[in-house]
Amino acid sequence: MTLPARRRLQFASAIFATLLLFAAVLLTGGVPIPARDVLGALLGDEGVKASWRTIVVEARLPFAVTALLAGAALSVAGLMLQTTFRNPLAGPSIMGISSGASLGVAVIVLGVGGLGLTGGSLAMGSAIVGALLGAAAILLLLSLFSSVLKSTLGLLIIGIMISYLSNSLVSLLNFFAPAEGVRNFMLWGMGSFSAVTLRELPWMALTVTAMLAASCLVAKPLNAMLLGDRYMATMGYRVARTRSLILLISGTLTAVATAFCGPIGFIGLVVPHIARLLFSTSMHNVLLPGCIILGAATALLCALLSVLPASAGIIPINIITPIIGVPVIVYIMVNSRKLKYFN
Repeated sequence: MTLPARRRLQFASAIFATLLLFAAVLLTGGVPIPARDVLGALLGDEGVKASWRTIVVEARLPFAVTALLAGAALSVAGLMLQTTFRNPLAGPSIMGISSGASLGVAVIVLGVGGLGLTGGSLAMGSAIVGALLGAAAILLLLSLFSSVLKSTLGLLIIGIMISYLSNSLVSLLNFFAPAEGVRNFMLWGMGSFSAVTLRELPWMALTVTAMLAASCLVAKPLNAMLLGDRYMATMGYRVARTRSLILLISGTLTAVATAFCGPIGFIGLVVPHIARLLFSTSMHNVLLPGCIILGAATALLCALLSVLPASAGIIPINIITPIIGVPVIVYIMVNSRKLKYFN
């Protein structure tokens, strides 16, 4: 499909902004490193100081790539869920998948104990395994309900109830857990792009890339879904099976991002709206790649704002995301009559 000139310019501008933000994240940190040396470290130049190469390659590069992947994953998941439930305020956490991932981590950190979330690759690996298992359990439960319930509203309510139940169990584990375990879990729950190492990054990249490619393959069913289940059926789609597939893709994207970065708020909720406003369309063959690019850019912007100067550390991402997300949501609510997202 040939894109019109205006659309090509929009995509080119979004990609350029994303690349600038990616470069800015690589250049920003507590240790000032010249841009030439940052590039040299990435290219393997032996003339760059060993300490600088370590900082750039083992800290800043995984940090930037993780933000890019997580932002794209959560944004696409949010778009697919908003379309599936025809609800502009649906997001990756609405179906309880993020809560399930949090419950999985809580069971390991607060229930099993002794592993924690700090102090080595074993701890981080335990958090990832717990989050993936918790999210997978919720996905399986949702798939079972999806095959039984014909109403998307009913499935939405089930997801909200699962989220409440998961949060209740997490609170129960927090109540009985030792203070150190509660602190570690709280820090994980604030969200961070800095916990993923070079060794773990390929696993995240492979899974997210595969799911993003799968999401682009269901653009036509998502477009048909805009017109309702009856129209989908007349187009030859099996509504329940298609809905389950979309939930699986969006749930996996949410689960992986949550497992590696913690529960990140607002990005999956607001970026689909930014994409609709920028591209002025509800067609998913435009919105899906648009959300991938804009989600990556938004997460990179949050990552850039989270880095404190003079080696003062990194602010948790969930402190930054509401600063961007809340004004967008308020704008959407105020202009809800003017903004037509669903046909």
